[in-house]
Amino acid sequence: MDPTHATLFAAFLVGLFGTVHCIAMCGGIAGALSAGLAPEVRARARANLWCQLGYNAGRIVSYAVAGAAVGLLGQLFASTAGLELARVLLQGLAGLFMLLLGLYLTGWWPLLARLERAGAHLWRHIEPLGRRLLPIRTPFGAVPLGMLWGWLPCGLVYSALALAAASGDVVNGALVMVVFGLGTLPSMLGAGLATSRVRALTGPRARTAAGVLVLLLGVASLGTLAMRLSGGSHGAGHDAGPTAIAPAGHGHAR
Repeated sequence: MDPTHATLFAAFLVGLFGTVHCIAMCGGIAGALSAGLAPEVRARARANLWCQLGYNAGRIVSYAVAGAAVGLLGQLFASTAGLELARVLLQGLAGLFMLLLGLYLTGWWPLLARLERAGAHLWRHIEPLGRRLLPIRTPFGAVPLGMLWGWLPCGLVYSALALAAASGDVVNGALVMVVFGLGTLPSMLGAGLATSRVRALTGPRARTAAGVLVLLLGVASLGTLAMRLSGGSHGAGHDAGPTAIAPAGHGHAR
């Protein structure tokens, strides 16, 4: 069962609106990939592009694996706590993470930065593996490097994973993260191919604008969930319609 189109659209917007965070966190990595190309490859612009595509393909593969994992956790939680309770809690968690991401991007309350620091311990064990893959000589050689960088501690990814968990399914969780990764793709390709120009987007005004957009998305998601709960409290006994973060398969018994 596929997640709703609204869920996928929300995941894409989180990736797209979080562009400035992607550039700040991973733009230097994408630029380092170009610097890490073998000299004979770096001299060809087309080869550079294909390596950037390979890097980002690997990154999105890692996102999909993580999405499948949290989707499975959401499914197990639903089977234990009950579908309706799990739906409410997971949707609320996804909306909350979008609010936190918005506050992080604006700089008004950088709580997600603490979560990123908490994940840095694992990253210290992964990052040295990436250095062993340099220099990159083929696009296929860039894929495993991208897969490693996909596990970089990132508040933006954490927010998308909350959406994937709310999908309540392994396949749907992976699909949510693939769509999220596609939302980040334009900025990441730009960072790798024209780092100095794209980094201009990380200025205070751009970050604030992106943060406000994500905040509005989180408010809309939580507001829609509140409306559904309010409708259910009137004894309707039915869903109040699709939400931006409705989990896959809602209304079906597992």
